[in-house]
Amino acid sequence: MSIAVQSKESIPSGSLSMQFPFLDLKAQYSQIRAEIQQSVTRVLDSQHFILGPEVAALEVEIAKYVGTEFAIGCASGSDALLLALMALEIGPGDEVITTPFTFVATAGSIARQQARPVFVDIDPVTFNISPEAIEAAITPRTKAIMPVHLFGQAADMDAINAIAARHHLPVIEDAAQAIGARRNGRAVGALGTVGCFSFFPSKNLGGAGDGGIITTSDSELAAKLKILRVHGSRKKYHYEMLGVNSRLDAIQAAILRVKLPRLDEWAQGRRMNARRYRELFKAAGLKRFVQAPVEDSTCLHVYNQFTIRAERRDELKQFLDASGIPTEIYYPAPLHREPAFADCPAICPQSEAAAEQVLALPIYPELTLSQQEIVVGAIAQFYQQA
Repeated sequence: MSIAVQSKESIPSGSLSMQFPFLDLKAQYSQIRAEIQQSVTRVLDSQHFILGPEVAALEVEIAKYVGTEFAIGCASGSDALLLALMALEIGPGDEVITTPFTFVATAGSIARQQARPVFVDIDPVTFNISPEAIEAAITPRTKAIMPVHLFGQAADMDAINAIAARHHLPVIEDAAQAIGARRNGRAVGALGTVGCFSFFPSKNLGGAGDGGIITTSDSELAAKLKILRVHGSRKKYHYEMLGVNSRLDAIQAAILRVKLPRLDEWAQGRRMNARRYRELFKAAGLKRFVQAPVEDSTCLHVYNQFTIRAERRDELKQFLDASGIPTEIYYPAPLHREPAFADCPAICPQSEAAAEQVLALPIYPELTLSQQEIVVGAIAQFYQQA
């Protein structure tokens, strides 16, 4: 497999527009444009925009896909986490163990409930939360464990669930980045007490705006979640508990129903691109400088992100930016180093090291081999000229 390497003289010194996008949503849309438009028209013709039959149908389809008894649509992935905590009655004075190497919504949902996020470190190989660190952090105030299936790979749920069982704790899966991922053949979202998903447009199953869903096989928890998402009301103008307004739009549900049957195919495209990156890295002799993401042998990784560790990451990113090659950093600082969580100190050296080294490369299923060759060729050039 050949790799396109640009000459040093061809790399401009200033920032350019990108040669291709980090995520090409237009490429995906072009494949299903007619079906999407039909689904939106169906909702517009019905004039039923909030919850209703489209959302109910999506909930059934997602529950079947994940392998749970219930799925409850809501307004966003962030709200899915918040509603799960509310349903489990986690509040002031409680502690929830989670990872600092994640998007802010994970710990933010805990803090919004006036509970305390307890940050523990990650496994340096998978970037997922360390089960050993979880057990060491449990106190009498611990009320839940919130692992994140980061970048599309399931956390070590066997170990996490064993710890949770010993201490009688619920497990809230933050599966925002990992719909379709599996561990030992079982889908994320069905591995803990409750699973939380995001339909943000950049996700593997993305809508045309915000949206989320919660999965569980606990009938009492499901019933409670359905009430909490509509202001705590089961009957109009009667309020059993204090809830929130977090309802999934029917248009979003209709669009997601078009996309869901294609999700596994798109995940296979991402997995193919991950394999090609590894082959290109090997051909370019980049093993010394770049570490590709490691796929746990028990997992089906769906690569919401293809996140490498790179020597001199910031310099590399600057070079790639100047070459018109899109990259992103997920995440530039672990949450325990963010001012918003200054009252939640933690010792997490692996998370801090990852934040200094990680770089995400384009991985969407429509990405072409020639585009991947351009990416890897530019990375090779950067290290060759060092």
